[in-house]
Order: sequence, then C-alpha cells, then structure tokens
Amino acid sequence: MEYSMKAVLFDLDGVVVDTEPQYSRFWHHIGVERLGMNDLEMRIKGQTLAHIYESFFPGQPDVQADITARLDRFEEDMDYEYVPGVMAFVNDLRRHHVYTAIVTSSNKKKMEALYRARPELPASFDRVLTAEMFAASKPDPACFLLGMEMFQTDADHTWVCEDSFNGLRAGRASGATVIGLATTNTREAITPFCDHVLDDFRGFTYKEMLQISHGNANL
Repeated sequence: MEYSMKAVLFDLDGVVVDTEPQYSRFWHHIGVERLGMNDLEMRIKGQTLAHIYESFFPGQPDVQADITARLDRFEEDMDYEYVPGVMAFVNDLRRHHVYTAIVTSSNKKKMEALYRARPELPASFDRVLTAEMFAASKPDPACFLLGMEMFQTDADHTWVCEDSFNGLRAGRASGATVIGLATTNTREAITPFCDHVLDDFRGFTYKEMLQISHGNANL
C-alpha cells in the first residue's frame, strides 16, 4: 500500500496542556498515603487509570473508588494552560494538510472537564483518542498504532509528540519519529528515547518537523 498522508499524534498532558506538575502532586500524595511510596507519580506517567489500578491497587475496589472520586474532583479544578506554542504548531500542520490527533491515556470524563475549560480544543484536532479506545496502556504502542490506522498512514509518515518515559517508549515502539517534550523530564533524561527534543513548541514549524524524520519515505 502506498502512503502519502502525514499524521502527528500528540499526547495530552505535558504536550498539549501543561498539567503534569499538577498530576505529580496528586499522585505523589496518593503514593505516600496509600503505598508509602515516594515516586508513584513518576512510575505511572502516561498510563491509563485502569492500568495504574491493576499495577498498584489490585483487588482493592474501595481504594480505587476513593482515588477515582478524588481524581474527578481534582481534574474539575485543574488549570489547563496550553504548552507554549502548541496551538500555533497544530494550526501550521493543518495548513499543510497534516492529520492531527490527541492520543491520551486520559478517560472521557477527564476530557469533559478539559473541554469545559478549553471548548475550542476538540475542533482543533482531527481526532481525539482516549483510554477507552485501546486495550493496552503505554509503553505499549497500541494507541499510536490505532492513530495511524485511523488516518490510513504508516510509521514513516507519522510523528509522535510525547513527554513521559512510558509515552516515549510507546512512540518508539510504534516505529514513528518521536519528538520529546522536556516539560516533565529533563532534556538529558529523555534524549535517548527521542529523535528530537523540544523545550516547548514555540517557533517550531511543519518544515522543521520534516527535517527530523528518521523514516525513509519520500516526504
């Protein structure tokens, strides 16, 4: 099959909206309170809530229900500021007829809270893929492979923008070109998992993105 359409798949937290520091505080508190663990927030970044429960709170429905209720309240009051430059970059991609999607481990309920704060967001992307749409959590590449399938493109014509280690590993496993955002972890820490690292999207353009493709496709 010949592929010509290009796609950029964006993680949400730490890539489109600058929410990771807020989530870090929430999950750090949960880790200390429930597990006596000081680094839960780093272990779970990029993973779905279902996967977090399966990994750290298995067979504890009451604990899971309590965390879910607290998380729902927390997300209602979060600040959903954009990562600098991201919407200008998305608009540039769309001017060049590049497909764009948010591919997030967040569930639909969280997205409803986000849309109330940022009602323009859904129409800014061609698709929004949430946790309910894929069985395996990052670092499994299933979510990004689904994005490629939806746009009928392949890894040589796809770029993944991610910030967490789990997300970066998922992007790399999908075969796409991986752009790392140093919004959650340092540039030095994420560099081995990326084809290119950005502090944020300010000044970053479609043409610059093409220069960092690792694919062999005729772009």
